[in-house]
Amino acid sequence: MEPAPDVESWLSLSLINGLGDESIRRLLVTFGSPAEIFAASTNALERIVRKKAAQSIKQGADKERLATSLKWLEDSANSVITLADPDYPSLLLNIPDPPPLLYFKGQRKFLSTPSLAIVGSRNATPQGLANAESFAEAASNAGFCILSGMALGIDTAAHHGGLRGAASSIAIVGTGLDIVYPSRNHELAHRLAKNGALISEFPLGTPAKGNNFPRRNRIISGMSQGCLVVEAALRSGSLITARQALEQGREVLAVPGSIHSPLSKGCHALIKQGAKLVENTQDILDELNYQPAKNIIHEIEKNNIDDTNENTQLLKYLGYDSINIDTLCVHSGLTAEAVSAMLLTLELDGIIASLPGGYYQRIKN
Repeated sequence: MEPAPDVESWLSLSLINGLGDESIRRLLVTFGSPAEIFAASTNALERIVRKKAAQSIKQGADKERLATSLKWLEDSANSVITLADPDYPSLLLNIPDPPPLLYFKGQRKFLSTPSLAIVGSRNATPQGLANAESFAEAASNAGFCILSGMALGIDTAAHHGGLRGAASSIAIVGTGLDIVYPSRNHELAHRLAKNGALISEFPLGTPAKGNNFPRRNRIISGMSQGCLVVEAALRSGSLITARQALEQGREVLAVPGSIHSPLSKGCHALIKQGAKLVENTQDILDELNYQPAKNIIHEIEKNNIDDTNENTQLLKYLGYDSINIDTLCVHSGLTAEAVSAMLLTLELDGIIASLPGGYYQRIKN
Protein backbone atom coordinates (compact mmCIF):
# COMPACT_ATOMS: atom_id res chain seq x y z
CA MET A 1 0.00 0.00 0.00
CA GLU A 2 1.39 3.39 -1.02
CA PRO A 3 1.69 5.85 1.90
CA ALA A 4 -0.04 9.21 1.51
CA PRO A 5 2.23 11.96 0.12
CA ASP A 6 2.07 13.90 3.38
CA VAL A 7 3.32 10.84 5.29
CA GLU A 8 6.33 10.61 3.00
CA SER A 9 7.09 14.30 3.47
CA TRP A 10 6.78 13.96 7.26
CA LEU A 11 9.17 11.01 7.18
CA SER A 12 11.58 12.89 4.95
CA LEU A 13 11.62 15.86 7.31
CA SER A 14 12.20 13.66 10.37
CA LEU A 15 15.12 11.93 8.65
CA ILE A 16 17.07 15.10 7.77
CA ASN A 17 20.55 14.75 9.26
CA GLY A 18 21.24 17.28 11.99
CA LEU A 19 17.69 18.61 12.18
CA GLY A 20 16.37 18.27 15.74
CA ASP A 21 12.80 18.12 16.98
CA GLU A 22 12.83 21.69 18.27
CA SER A 23 13.90 23.00 14.87
CA ILE A 24 11.22 20.90 13.17
CA ARG A 25 8.53 22.32 15.44
CA ARG A 26 9.69 25.89 14.75
CA LEU A 27 9.65 25.23 11.02
CA LEU A 28 6.16 23.75 11.21
CA VAL A 29 4.87 26.81 13.10
CA THR A 30 6.29 29.07 10.39
CA PHE A 31 5.52 27.12 7.21
CA GLY A 32 2.59 24.93 8.25
CA SER A 33 3.56 21.54 6.81
CA PRO A 34 6.60 19.50 5.73
CA ALA A 35 5.70 20.01 2.07
CA GLU A 36 5.79 23.78 2.54
CA ILE A 37 9.09 23.51 4.41
CA PHE A 38 10.69 21.64 1.51
CA ALA A 39 9.25 24.18 -0.92
CA ALA A 40 10.69 27.16 0.98
CA SER A 41 13.81 28.95 -0.22
CA THR A 42 17.13 28.57 1.55
CA ASN A 43 16.94 32.21 2.68
CA ALA A 44 13.49 31.66 4.19
CA LEU A 45 14.68 28.54 6.01
CA GLU A 46 17.74 30.32 7.39
CA ARG A 47 15.47 32.78 9.18
CA ILE A 48 14.26 29.87 11.31
CA VAL A 49 17.19 27.44 11.51
CA ARG A 50 20.94 27.62 11.09
CA LYS A 51 22.51 27.73 7.65
CA LYS A 52 23.80 24.15 7.85
CA ALA A 53 20.35 22.85 8.79
CA ALA A 54 18.75 24.84 5.97
CA GLN A 55 21.20 23.34 3.50
CA SER A 56 20.46 19.85 4.78
CA ILE A 57 16.74 20.42 4.22
CA LYS A 58 17.35 21.44 0.64
CA GLN A 59 19.49 18.34 0.10
CA GLY A 60 16.69 16.13 1.43
CA ALA A 61 16.63 12.99 3.54
CA ASP A 62 18.92 10.03 3.07
CA LYS A 63 17.21 8.08 0.27
CA GLU A 64 18.11 4.66 1.64
CA ARG A 65 16.73 5.41 5.13
CA LEU A 66 13.57 6.87 3.61
CA ALA A 67 13.10 3.82 1.37
CA THR A 68 13.53 1.52 4.37
CA SER A 69 10.85 3.42 6.30
CA LEU A 70 8.43 3.39 3.37
CA LYS A 71 8.98 -0.35 2.92
CA TRP A 72 8.25 -0.86 6.64
CA LEU A 73 4.94 0.98 6.22
CA GLU A 74 3.76 -1.63 3.71
CA ASP A 75 2.89 -3.84 6.69
CA SER A 76 -0.67 -2.92 7.68
CA ALA A 77 0.24 -3.13 11.38
CA ASN A 78 2.83 -0.37 10.95
CA SER A 79 2.20 3.36 10.66
CA VAL A 80 3.54 6.75 11.61
CA ILE A 81 1.65 9.26 13.74
CA THR A 82 2.48 12.91 13.14
CA LEU A 83 1.62 16.11 14.96
CA ALA A 84 -1.09 16.62 12.34
CA ASP A 85 -2.60 13.15 12.85
CA PRO A 86 -5.94 13.06 14.75
CA ASP A 87 -4.68 9.94 16.55
CA TYR A 88 -1.67 11.74 18.02
CA PRO A 89 -1.98 11.24 21.82
CA SER A 90 -3.69 14.37 23.13
CA LEU A 91 -1.82 14.48 26.45
CA LEU A 92 1.52 14.19 24.66
CA LEU A 93 0.69 17.25 22.57
CA ASN A 94 0.74 19.34 25.72
CA ILE A 95 4.25 18.53 26.95
CA PRO A 96 6.98 21.10 26.17
CA ASP A 97 8.75 18.89 23.60
CA PRO A 98 6.31 16.54 21.82
CA PRO A 99 7.96 14.37 19.15
CA PRO A 100 6.97 15.54 15.65
CA LEU A 101 6.62 11.95 14.48
CA LEU A 102 5.99 8.61 16.21
CA TYR A 103 6.57 5.18 14.69
CA PHE A 104 3.64 2.95 15.65
CA LYS A 105 2.98 -0.79 15.54
CA GLY A 106 -0.25 -2.33 16.79
CA GLN A 107 -3.81 -1.24 17.45
CA ARG A 108 -4.51 2.48 17.34
CA LYS A 109 -7.73 2.19 19.35
CA PHE A 110 -5.71 2.11 22.57
CA LEU A 111 -4.32 5.59 21.88
CA SER A 112 -7.65 7.10 22.94
CA THR A 113 -7.85 5.01 26.13
CA PRO A 114 -6.92 6.66 29.48
CA SER A 115 -3.38 5.57 30.33
CA LEU A 116 -1.43 4.73 33.48
CA ALA A 117 2.36 4.49 33.41
CA ILE A 118 3.90 1.77 35.59
CA VAL A 119 7.68 1.84 35.97
CA GLY A 120 10.34 0.48 38.28
CA SER A 121 13.57 -1.41 38.71
CA ARG A 122 15.07 -3.77 36.16
CA ASN A 123 16.37 -5.89 39.05
CA ALA A 124 13.06 -6.17 40.85
CA THR A 125 12.25 -8.45 43.76
CA PRO A 126 9.66 -11.25 43.37
CA GLN A 127 7.27 -9.12 45.44
CA GLY A 128 7.84 -6.13 43.19
CA LEU A 129 7.19 -8.14 40.04
CA ALA A 130 4.03 -9.59 41.54
CA ASN A 131 2.84 -6.13 42.59
CA ALA A 132 3.52 -4.62 39.17
CA GLU A 133 1.69 -7.38 37.34
CA SER A 134 -1.25 -7.36 39.74
CA PHE A 135 -1.70 -3.57 39.72
CA ALA A 136 -1.34 -3.48 35.92
CA GLU A 137 -3.98 -6.15 35.35
CA ALA A 138 -6.42 -4.53 37.79
CA ALA A 139 -5.88 -1.04 36.35
CA SER A 140 -6.28 -2.40 32.82
CA ASN A 141 -9.56 -4.05 33.80
CA ALA A 142 -10.64 -0.74 35.31
CA GLY A 143 -10.08 0.98 31.94
CA PHE A 144 -6.45 2.16 31.92
CA CYS A 145 -4.10 1.22 29.11
CA ILE A 146 -0.79 0.36 30.83
CA LEU A 147 2.26 2.24 29.55
CA SER A 148 5.83 1.20 30.24
CA GLY A 149 9.22 0.92 28.56
CA MET A 150 9.56 -2.84 27.87
CA ALA A 151 12.70 -3.06 30.03
CA LEU A 152 13.31 -6.16 32.10
CA GLY A 153 11.87 -6.29 35.59
CA ILE A 154 8.94 -4.07 36.54
CA ASP A 155 8.29 -2.85 32.97
CA THR A 156 7.94 -6.40 31.65
CA ALA A 157 5.67 -7.43 34.54
CA ALA A 158 3.49 -4.34 33.97
CA HIS A 159 3.07 -5.16 30.27
CA HIS A 160 2.10 -8.75 31.04
CA GLY A 161 -0.51 -7.58 33.53
CA GLY A 162 -1.85 -4.92 31.19
CA LEU A 163 -2.18 -7.38 28.32
CA ARG A 164 -4.27 -9.70 30.51
CA GLY A 165 -6.65 -6.86 31.34
CA ALA A 166 -9.36 -5.26 29.24
CA ALA A 167 -7.49 -2.11 28.18
CA SER A 168 -4.21 -3.78 27.16
CA SER A 169 -0.74 -2.20 27.18
CA ILE A 170 1.56 0.00 25.10
CA ALA A 171 5.36 -0.15 25.17
CA ILE A 172 7.32 3.05 24.54
CA VAL A 173 10.75 1.90 23.41
CA GLY A 174 14.18 3.49 23.11
CA THR A 175 15.15 1.90 19.79
CA GLY A 176 13.77 1.75 16.28
CA LEU A 177 10.67 -0.44 16.05
CA ASP A 178 12.54 -2.92 13.86
CA ILE A 179 14.72 -3.78 16.89
CA VAL A 180 13.57 -5.58 20.03
CA TYR A 181 15.45 -4.51 23.14
CA PRO A 182 16.10 -6.33 25.35
CA SER A 183 16.24 -9.30 23.00
CA ARG A 184 14.68 -11.70 25.50
CA ASN A 185 11.43 -9.71 25.21
CA HIS A 186 10.79 -10.83 21.62
CA GLU A 187 7.69 -12.79 22.60
CA LEU A 188 6.38 -9.86 24.66
CA ALA A 189 6.96 -7.47 21.73
CA HIS A 190 5.00 -9.82 19.46
CA ARG A 191 2.08 -9.92 21.91
CA LEU A 192 2.10 -6.14 22.26
CA ALA A 193 2.08 -5.68 18.48
CA LYS A 194 -0.88 -8.06 18.15
CA ASN A 195 -2.96 -7.14 21.20
CA GLY A 196 -1.64 -3.72 22.25
CA ALA A 197 0.94 -1.45 20.66
CA LEU A 198 4.57 -0.34 20.48
CA ILE A 199 5.69 3.26 19.95
CA SER A 200 9.04 4.88 19.23
CA GLU A 201 10.16 8.34 18.24
CA PHE A 202 13.42 6.89 16.91
CA PRO A 203 13.92 6.04 13.23
CA LEU A 204 14.18 2.43 12.14
CA GLY A 205 17.58 0.94 12.79
CA THR A 206 18.27 3.08 15.87
CA PRO A 207 20.12 0.86 18.39
CA ALA A 208 19.82 0.99 22.16
CA LYS A 209 21.86 3.94 23.46
CA GLY A 210 21.96 5.33 26.98
CA ASN A 211 20.73 8.81 26.06
CA ASN A 212 17.70 7.38 24.21
CA PHE A 213 15.99 6.23 27.39
CA PRO A 214 15.46 9.55 29.20
CA ARG A 215 13.86 10.77 25.95
CA ARG A 216 11.69 7.67 25.87
CA ASN A 217 10.71 8.21 29.51
CA ARG A 218 9.22 11.65 28.84
CA ILE A 219 6.82 10.01 26.37
CA ILE A 220 5.83 7.33 28.89
CA SER A 221 4.93 10.00 31.45
CA GLY A 222 3.63 12.45 28.86
CA MET A 223 1.02 10.04 27.49
CA SER A 224 -0.26 9.02 30.92
CA GLN A 225 -2.71 10.43 33.46
CA GLY A 226 -0.43 9.24 36.24
CA CYS A 227 2.83 7.41 36.87
CA LEU A 228 3.01 4.53 39.37
CA VAL A 229 6.49 3.62 40.63
CA VAL A 230 6.55 0.08 42.01
CA GLU A 231 10.18 -0.41 43.03
CA ALA A 232 13.11 1.97 42.56
CA ALA A 233 16.49 2.67 44.06
CA LEU A 234 17.34 6.25 45.03
CA ARG A 235 19.33 6.68 41.80
CA SER A 236 17.30 5.17 39.02
CA GLY A 237 15.68 5.89 35.68
CA SER A 238 12.29 5.34 37.28
CA LEU A 239 12.76 8.41 39.46
CA ILE A 240 13.72 10.37 36.34
CA THR A 241 10.40 9.32 34.81
CA ALA A 242 8.60 10.35 38.01
CA ARG A 243 10.30 13.75 37.95
CA GLN A 244 9.33 14.24 34.30
CA ALA A 245 5.76 13.29 35.18
CA LEU A 246 5.68 15.99 37.86
CA GLU A 247 7.10 18.55 35.44
CA GLN A 248 4.39 17.61 32.95
CA GLY A 249 1.66 18.03 35.56
CA ARG A 250 0.93 14.32 35.96
CA GLU A 251 0.09 12.55 39.21
CA VAL A 252 2.89 10.49 40.75
CA LEU A 253 2.07 7.40 42.82
CA ALA A 254 4.35 4.93 44.60
CA VAL A 255 4.09 1.51 46.21
CA PRO A 256 5.80 1.34 49.62
CA GLY A 257 7.99 -1.59 50.61
CA SER A 258 10.30 -2.87 53.28
CA ILE A 259 12.41 -0.24 55.06
CA HIS A 260 15.34 -2.64 54.66
CA SER A 261 15.12 -2.95 50.87
CA PRO A 262 17.25 -0.63 48.69
CA LEU A 263 14.54 -0.94 46.02
CA SER A 264 11.98 0.63 48.36
CA LYS A 265 14.03 3.73 49.10
CA GLY A 266 13.16 5.47 45.83
CA CYS A 267 9.44 4.91 46.38
CA HIS A 268 9.69 6.07 49.99
CA ALA A 269 11.50 9.23 48.88
CA LEU A 270 8.72 9.97 46.40
CA ILE A 271 6.08 9.45 49.09
CA LYS A 272 7.92 11.83 51.43
CA GLN A 273 7.88 14.40 48.61
CA GLY A 274 4.12 14.09 48.17
CA ALA A 275 3.55 11.12 45.89
CA LYS A 276 0.38 9.13 46.57
CA LEU A 277 1.05 6.03 48.68
CA VAL A 278 -0.63 3.12 46.87
CA GLU A 279 -1.79 -0.01 48.68
CA ASN A 280 -4.58 -1.10 46.33
CA THR A 281 -6.15 -0.29 42.99
CA GLN A 282 -8.77 1.98 44.54
CA ASP A 283 -5.95 4.28 45.69
CA ILE A 284 -5.00 4.75 42.02
CA LEU A 285 -8.57 5.41 40.93
CA ASP A 286 -9.11 7.91 43.74
CA GLU A 287 -5.90 9.82 43.07
CA LEU A 288 -6.63 10.08 39.34
CA ASN A 289 -10.29 10.89 40.04
CA TYR A 290 -11.27 8.11 37.67
CA GLN A 291 -14.55 6.22 37.68
CA PRO A 292 -14.10 2.91 35.84
CA ALA A 293 -16.68 1.82 33.31
CA LYS A 294 -18.84 -0.84 34.97
CA ASN A 295 -18.92 -3.09 31.90
CA ILE A 296 -15.15 -3.69 31.91
CA ILE A 297 -14.50 -4.20 35.62
CA HIS A 298 -13.75 -7.84 36.35
CA GLU A 299 -11.83 -8.06 39.61
CA ILE A 300 -9.53 -5.29 40.80
CA GLU A 301 -8.48 -6.70 44.13
CA LYS A 302 -6.49 -9.83 44.90
CA ASN A 303 -8.13 -12.96 46.25
CA ASN A 304 -7.46 -13.65 49.90
CA ILE A 305 -5.64 -16.83 50.85
CA ASP A 306 -7.56 -19.43 52.82
CA ASP A 307 -6.04 -19.01 56.28
CA THR A 308 -7.37 -22.39 57.40
CA ASN A 309 -4.75 -24.25 55.35
CA GLU A 310 -1.93 -25.31 57.68
CA ASN A 311 0.72 -24.29 55.15
CA THR A 312 -0.58 -20.72 55.08
CA GLN A 313 -0.25 -20.50 58.87
CA LEU A 314 3.47 -20.12 58.27
CA LEU A 315 2.80 -16.83 56.47
CA LYS A 316 2.15 -14.96 59.70
CA TYR A 317 5.76 -15.67 60.62
CA LEU A 318 7.07 -15.03 57.12
CA GLY A 319 5.60 -11.55 56.71
CA TYR A 320 6.66 -9.49 53.69
CA ASP A 321 10.39 -9.06 54.34
CA SER A 322 12.82 -11.72 53.15
CA ILE A 323 13.64 -14.33 55.78
CA ASN A 324 15.58 -17.59 56.02
CA ILE A 325 14.50 -21.02 57.26
CA ASP A 326 16.43 -20.80 60.54
CA THR A 327 14.61 -17.63 61.55
CA LEU A 328 11.25 -19.14 60.57
CA CYS A 329 11.99 -22.16 62.73
CA VAL A 330 12.75 -19.94 65.72
CA HIS A 331 9.60 -17.84 65.25
CA SER A 332 7.21 -20.72 64.51
CA GLY A 333 8.63 -23.38 66.81
CA LEU A 334 8.52 -25.88 63.92
CA THR A 335 11.31 -28.16 62.77
CA ALA A 336 13.44 -27.33 59.74
CA GLU A 337 11.94 -30.30 57.88
CA ALA A 338 8.37 -29.11 58.53
CA VAL A 339 9.18 -25.51 57.52
CA SER A 340 10.95 -26.66 54.35
CA ALA A 341 7.94 -28.75 53.31
CA MET A 342 5.55 -25.87 53.93
CA LEU A 343 7.74 -23.44 52.02
CA LEU A 344 7.87 -25.79 49.03
CA THR A 345 4.08 -26.03 48.92
CA LEU A 346 3.68 -22.27 49.23
CA GLU A 347 6.23 -21.69 46.47
CA LEU A 348 4.48 -24.14 44.14
CA ASP A 349 1.21 -22.31 44.85
CA GLY A 350 2.84 -19.02 43.83
CA ILE A 351 2.36 -17.48 47.26
CA ILE A 352 6.06 -17.10 48.10
CA ALA A 353 9.29 -16.94 46.09
CA SER A 354 12.75 -18.23 46.90
CA LEU A 355 15.60 -15.72 46.90
CA PRO A 356 19.38 -16.16 46.66
CA GLY A 357 21.12 -17.24 49.85
CA GLY A 358 18.35 -19.48 51.15
CA TYR A 359 15.87 -16.65 51.78
CA TYR A 360 12.16 -16.54 51.01
CA GLN A 361 9.67 -13.72 50.47
CA ARG A 362 5.91 -13.54 50.41
CA ILE A 363 4.56 -12.27 47.08
CA LYS A 364 0.78 -12.68 47.47
CA ASN A 365 -1.72 -11.80 50.18
